Amino acid sequence: MSWREALPAVRGRLLPGEPLGPFTWFRVGGAADVLFLPADHEDLGAFLQALPENVPVTVLGVGSNVIVRDGGVEGVVIRLAGRPFGAITVEGEFITAGAGALDAAVAKAAAKAGLAGLEFYAGIPGSVGGALTMNAGCYGAETKDILVRAWGYDRRGRRVDYGLADFGYTYRHSQAPADIIWVEATYRGRPDDPQAVAARIAEITARRETTQPIREKTGGSTFKNPEGHSSWKLVDAAGWRGKPHGGAMFSPLHANFMINTGEATAADLESLGEAVRADVKAKTGIDLQWEIKRIGRPG
Repeated sequence: MSWREALPAVRGRLLPGEPLGPFTWFRVGGAADVLFLPADHEDLGAFLQALPENVPVTVLGVGSNVIVRDGGVEGVVIRLAGRPFGAITVEGEFITAGAGALDAAVAKAAAKAGLAGLEFYAGIPGSVGGALTMNAGCYGAETKDILVRAWGYDRRGRRVDYGLADFGYTYRHSQAPADIIWVEATYRGRPDDPQAVAARIAEITARRETTQPIREKTGGSTFKNPEGHSSWKLVDAAGWRGKPHGGAMFSPLHANFMINTGEATAADLESLGEAVRADVKAKTGIDLQWEIKRIGRPG
């Protein structure tokens, strides 16, 4: 009997061979061996406890900063979606959000409650789980500046609780074990006038509209900024802004945003990124590092 035939019983949904492209912003990539949509966090924990340890597990959030390779993803892909993982509550200066909640929704909830400090989350096209994993940030602020604590499950379904210091955050990186599936996070804001906070969020949103290709099939920032440099300037100076590569290119609007121009494959996108990395390295000696996560098997 294969592991697929012996999967634990769940209250959520198990979908064998489910295409993952529709769950990502790039709209590319193959299928999951099995996609699991937990009913709630208890369902998730019980599933992990019963799942054989040799079965690979991958977490997929809202798919805003990921390339799923054309050969699909081995093992079980877990997606935390729906109300059980997207709830946002406010108590005093603290905002608690499920890992599936959109970062922008967290910013807006804080604004409505008259809490400042989370405005930058309106500029991050992802969810709380991803933000915790990579210390997501923009416009001079990062997750580490607002996070109080978070909890999730390890690969064996054991609950783990982390305070801010436990993450060991640095730029776009956490020292937390990669197998932790975050379930919920608590942030702290500063009391402020709700209209003033909302106005700052509106400014961030307007800035994104005019400087980033958010209406395209994109994945946000492709490369991390090397110390002392801006990735978009390096990509632009190397001549890759708006230059087609199969069905992919770096956006004419923002040279660090890769886009699917219509019929790109995951291989088109990844090979474009690697070609740019090699070209920038040859011309400047700077080794660009991917910010976009790439998962799965080559096609």
